[in-house]
This record gives sequence, C-alpha cells and structure tokens, in this order.
Amino acid sequence: MRFEPITWERLADTLAAHLDRTAPGDGGDWLKVGIDGAPVAPTGDLAERIATTLRLRGRSVLVVGAGGFLRPASLRYEYGRQDPDTYYSGWFDTGALWREVLGPLEAGGSGRVLPDLWDPVTDRATRSPYVSLPPGGVVLLHGPFLLGHWFPFDLSVHLRLSPGALGRRGEEPWTLPAFARYEREVGPTDVADVVVRADDPRHPAWTGLPA
Repeated sequence: MRFEPITWERLADTLAAHLDRTAPGDGGDWLKVGIDGAPVAPTGDLAERIATTLRLRGRSVLVVGAGGFLRPASLRYEYGRQDPDTYYSGWFDTGALWREVLGPLEAGGSGRVLPDLWDPVTDRATRSPYVSLPPGGVVLLHGPFLLGHWFPFDLSVHLRLSPGALGRRGEEPWTLPAFARYEREVGPTDVADVVVRADDPRHPAWTGLPA
C-alpha cells in the first residue's frame, strides 16, 4: 500500500470535494460517511474539518460520534471495566447506530437522525432531539470499530495507527488487544476506501481516493 504525504487541511478539502460530487450509492437522498479510528486518532477533528468545508459548499451536514452511542454501563462492564473483548464487541450500540443514524438515511428513509443516545458520564439517555437532514445532506459518523458491520457508507476513511503509536498517543494499554483483534478480523486498511497513516499527527499520509 503506497502512502503520499498530505496535510489535514488538504485532506479534508479533497474529501469534501469528492463527496460534493458523489451520489448516494443506494439511490437515496443522503450521503453516509464513516471515519474510523481509535479514540486517540483525530477522527472527530477530521469529521469537523470535512463538515466545515461541505457547509461552505452549501451542503447540510451532521457530525455524529460513535461515543454517543455507548451501551449502558451494566452491559459495558459486565466482565469488568477493562475487558478488551467486551470493548471490541459490546461497548458500542451498533444496533442503535443502524436504527437511529444510518437507517433513516437509506433510500426511502425519513432523514430524521438522532445525534446521540447515551451519556457515559450520567449513564442515562441524552434525550437529544432528532435532526432532520434535508435531501442532499451528509452524515459523518466517526469513532472506533466502524468497519465490519456492513454499515452502508458511501465513503469510508480509516485513520491507521500502529500498535506502538497507539501506546505513544495515550491509548489505554488494556484496549490494545481489541485493536489487534480488529486488525485480524476486519482488516480496516484493506476494506476502507481511504486509509490515512496517522502515526505522526504532524505528518499524515494517505492512499488517495478510490479509483
């Protein structure tokens, strides 16, 4: 896999321009984008940069963090607070992401998206209001372990961090087996449309856009 140096600003501008000329793959009215990466990777920052550029182009955009769709603590910590297998497969409510974020944006959907569902601090529902995306709108979903669930992304971006970089950037050591499992079982660098090498946050590199 060949990587070319790029800045975060140019990456966001290039991806936004690509999305602005991309039609939804399901023939519907909304684009669905996944920005995948560990919590210490700048997935949210990249999503916000892309959103800003798309809004300047006149597009309606909603940025959604997977961290707003955690399961209740009773389920996340069923096998302890530092169980990597539960972190990998049981922390994030993928069913709710389908139901509240991606499903409503499929062809024939309502366009009504819930921006978040669960507050991990209070361990209660956020009760956030739904957001109605008009036709032509874009949702940018960011967070870890997004690939491998058959989410209907029109563009998927994986921010790649090596195991050493995960540790240096402050990822909790107990989570590292979960990311190793993700690499083995899903292979995000192989399935993502765009891969960004982000070991050095000052000098990202990318694979370019899909042909």
